[in-house]
Amino acid sequence: MIDVEKLHTMFLDCLFRDKEVVDGKPTTDPILVHGIVQNVGFHKERLTSHKDDVISMLDQLPDDFQPQKGGGMSFLNMCMDKNGEQWTGEHRTMEHLCMLSIALGLADWGMPREMWAIMPGGMPYFCIKKREEPVTK
Repeated sequence: MIDVEKLHTMFLDCLFRDKEVVDGKPTTDPILVHGIVQNVGFHKERLTSHKDDVISMLDQLPDDFQPQKGGGMSFLNMCMDKNGEQWTGEHRTMEHLCMLSIALGLADWGMPREMWAIMPGGMPYFCIKKREEPVTK
């Protein structure tokens, strides 16, 4: 099951710290991500350091989110894991996983924001991108 506390810790770790913002601007270029209700700028090096953990969490989502199986589904269904267990009841937590995934280039919203209103609950589809399989020797 996806570890909610670990997800929150990763999300906060990827944000800029006070000492990394001077005169209201980050000291390095942020990776900007537009979420559902919040927009953030992630610190690139710390974000990259969590890539394997984010991949592991994405792999625990239902098959319908996976690129070769369903290709994406409503954000509202993201609270369940692939075993049918509810791993969170908070949209904010699900949005954090989406935003980390999008920032890492592992996923994306399935359609432009302008079309979200026509979807169930006004929520977008979330689509995990196909990853290249590692070469085994």
